[in-house]
Amino acid sequence: MSDTPASFIVRHGATRVLGDFTPTDATAYVRGDRVVLKTERGLEVGDVLCPTTPAALAQLPDAVRGEIVRRMTPDDIARWEQTGEQTKKDFDTACGVITARSVPMQLIEAERLFGGERLILYFLSEKRIDFRELVKDLARTFHTRIELRQVGVRDEAKLKADYGDCGKPVCCNTHLVVMPPVSMKMAKLQKSTLDPNKISGRCGRLKCCLRYEQDVYEEHQREMPPVNSRVVTNQGQARVLNHEILARRVLVEYEDGRRIPISLDDILTRLERAEGPPRDRHERPPRPAGRKKEDDSGPRPGPRKE
Repeated sequence: MSDTPASFIVRHGATRVLGDFTPTDATAYVRGDRVVLKTERGLEVGDVLCPTTPAALAQLPDAVRGEIVRRMTPDDIARWEQTGEQTKKDFDTACGVITARSVPMQLIEAERLFGGERLILYFLSEKRIDFRELVKDLARTFHTRIELRQVGVRDEAKLKADYGDCGKPVCCNTHLVVMPPVSMKMAKLQKSTLDPNKISGRCGRLKCCLRYEQDVYEEHQREMPPVNSRVVTNQGQARVLNHEILARRVLVEYEDGRRIPISLDDILTRLERAEGPPRDRHERPPRPAGRKKEDDSGPRPGPRKE
């Protein structure tokens, strides 16, 4: 019985798509092998990552499927290098055609398949564009099938970016399959700086890594007494002012005005939650609903007579 895996997870294409590929023979591939693939687009080059497992496939929604034709030979490598040089020229040529047509779009990347079946052009545009005449011009120029693909700013980073502020390759260009939704609420919960320049990635949007630990922050926050609730500790009753989520501590204010950070383990009892947002202890409490102001309790004086 052969121990060769039935299929492999392979990364391929300019957008570094992950897919499930089956070898056409009994060759055993290992991580890092460069291979020639047969996909629905044509012949492409990819990098083997690992054998396919149910756990790996569960992380790949709508996984691309195809075949591994062979491990790249020296002739394949030389041909792929020539294709890379040609693609750079294709990019410049396509930019010239777009400029001549005055089409309101920004070309981001060009990708020529290993088999030469088509040329894919990735672009940014803020409005809907009629490509019919442009595609005809491009087809006459390149003598191959042209595919125009509109992308967003996050996809632009996936195509062009290299390293993030952490010093590592950007996540969208390495392991992220689906771009996670990220919000400013996550940055606030994690007590990150709210300076957009410091929490924005290479794409100009909020960093995807803000999403990675969000579930942990939310889980720990659920274990904490809500802000503005009252608790009982060994030192007496206090009101919760703030959370230190990862340290599992809360900032409390005692009745004598002391404000002290305490551990969750120091809380003996949690009392009912106070209504409304936390107030400063010197702030005047709100007036009960339906009650009139003190100067409105009696009849209003009439106009003063001279």
